[in-house]
Amino acid sequence: MKVLCVLYDDPSVPFSAVRDDLPSLPGYPGGQTLPTPSSVDFTPGHLLGSVSGELGLRRFLEAGGHTLVVTSSKDGADSVFDRELADADVVISQPFWPAYLTAGRFARAPRLKLALTAGIGSDHVDLDAAIAHGVTVAEVTYCNSISVAEHVVMSILNLVRNFVPAHQIVRDGGWNIADAVSRSYDVEGMHVGTVAAGRIGLAVLRRLAPFDVHLHYTDRHRLPAAVEEELGLTFHTSAAEMVPVCDVVTVNAPLHPETEGLFDDALISSMKRGAYLVNTARARIVDRDAVVRGLESGQLAGYAGDVWYPQPAPADHPWRTMPHHAMTPHISGSSLSAQARYAAGTREILESFFAGTPIREEYLIVDGGKLAGTGAHSYAVKS
Repeated sequence: MKVLCVLYDDPSVPFSAVRDDLPSLPGYPGGQTLPTPSSVDFTPGHLLGSVSGELGLRRFLEAGGHTLVVTSSKDGADSVFDRELADADVVISQPFWPAYLTAGRFARAPRLKLALTAGIGSDHVDLDAAIAHGVTVAEVTYCNSISVAEHVVMSILNLVRNFVPAHQIVRDGGWNIADAVSRSYDVEGMHVGTVAAGRIGLAVLRRLAPFDVHLHYTDRHRLPAAVEEELGLTFHTSAAEMVPVCDVVTVNAPLHPETEGLFDDALISSMKRGAYLVNTARARIVDRDAVVRGLESGQLAGYAGDVWYPQPAPADHPWRTMPHHAMTPHISGSSLSAQARYAAGTREILESFFAGTPIREEYLIVDGGKLAGTGAHSYAVKS
């Protein structure tokens, strides 16, 4: 079979591992096991998510008689991705450098059987088209959920404590303390809410609890009463109900028709003046220009996250220059620690696919012509 893998570009300087090893994890919170491929052909902690890293798959695939094509060229009719797609059996992509599998691309890929996300979040795949074409969609659930949760907490602290401008003062040779602290507050005592409390959202709540904040959440699926009591959570039936009481709102929901464009001018205007918004989920859950307007007017005190649309973001994207932001390129789920897990999970899914054995239920998004596994729990489709 032909496997077409789209990964981000290699670093501008040769990779050299900073650390000699990675911590050993017993499993994921809640009991899900780490990926369990038969073996791996990479060193954990090495750069696997870029083109030269190849997710550590080449030796395994070629030993099985398969063809591997790896590229970062994914956009435009003359992209390597489009040229190679016509006879591809498997497409592998990452949320950080997504190869958008549109309905048109599905129509030009008659042999495609599996769309695999090396990471979490398959919204770059048109799920309705995947269902119509009988293509299985899978992702490596939980592989980088904690990585993203850590990034969320970091972003909240960065914004509330005004870290980025204060750091820039030092880099510029200055020492104006008044400038540094004029927008700096304590998180302690604030009301913090998450839109969605799945694997990432709940991990964020658990990590914020020791900061002595008031925690809120909204989700399609209410958490068990014991968890609400343990963390002191207040449940809200909708984002519209929750955000007016929060000083900080973090978005940890998948992108689907129910969440697309959720944070528009109306919802942002209902937030507390000077609230902070953190979005490491998907860019299209917020209205791009409404965020800019909110920051410029002072309705929002800060915006952080690392998800953009499209990805990579163009040089003139307004989020690059809007005031009071702490944006990064899409890196929250692609730490070297996470790469080892999502590379191993990608191989596990491929091993099951090639052997004709069931792919783990929690890895499935679409299977058998319908939403399945995690997809049935987390996603909605238009049809």
